[in-house]
Amino acid sequence: MKPAEQPGQIYELPAVPDPTEQALEDLDLIYAYLYARVGNRPDAEDLTQQVALKAIPRLKPDAAPAAVRAYLFATARTVLARHWSRRLGVPEEQLLDDLSQTEGGGEEPEPIERVRRILDALPANYRRLLELRFLRGYSLKEVARETSTTPGAAKIMQWRALRAAAKVSDAR
Repeated sequence: MKPAEQPGQIYELPAVPDPTEQALEDLDLIYAYLYARVGNRPDAEDLTQQVALKAIPRLKPDAAPAAVRAYLFATARTVLARHWSRRLGVPEEQLLDDLSQTEGGGEEPEPIERVRRILDALPANYRRLLELRFLRGYSLKEVARETSTTPGAAKIMQWRALRAAAKVSDAR
């Protein structure tokens, strides 16, 4: 902001984005999140639409962008759990319990082997960050605490780690 050119001059500060507009912009992230979990476009689109219909009318008019995004992801998790519960015919509670337990033994499917190969090719700090963030589901704050960095530094390192992983994946 420039210093006032005339005494008493008023500067207009940028307005906080409208929560509905913010939510509509963030639906691309929600779609990507859901697509990664259901694996097909029609289901991901339907679930994204359900999230929008459920979350957008309930947004507070003064909600911060971060709060809007957090609410959308929380709603997406609920919609996804309900989707899998209906699809598998299993109560949501049992499904959530089953998902939290790790399966052991047996042959590993192709995607898991691919992820392991990519992670093994990364430097140790990138590998640890990606494991914490995506395999264990830690938030950026939790990752920052584990790696003794700030959340901002963890976010930048995550971005760099993902770029490095993409390069490794493309090279294979």
